[in-house]
Amino acid sequence: MRTRTRDSMGMGETDLVALRYLLRATRAGERVRQRDLAQVLEITSASASALVDRLVRDGYAQRVAHPDDRRSVSIEPTQKSDEDVRSTLGAMHRRMLEAAESLSPEELAAVAKFLTALTRSVE
Repeated sequence: MRTRTRDSMGMGETDLVALRYLLRATRAGERVRQRDLAQVLEITSASASALVDRLVRDGYAQRVAHPDDRRSVSIEPTQKSDEDVRSTLGAMHRRMLEAAESLSPEELAAVAKFLTALTRSVE
């Protein structure tokens, strides 16, 4: 799923993880600084800077003044990023539902039995 999302949005794995983190943080009302991204993604500050530059250049993020620290900026996702992620994931979710709905009750029971056994085997 990540590969398809990355390919659809034209970004690398780390950029997608960063964007998803920004979207979650924004929904939770949290401010994200570049150094926060570096820490969460376990990358250097130089790599975080390049990552943010790419997200800004491609219209997925913006730098805004941090309300609590005049020396700092927050990185926020743009409306475009939310729309692109929702559009890409929405299409994937529809295909997943179609696949599930195409199964007979017997096939669904077999899948459920397999997934339950698989889950128990790794717990």
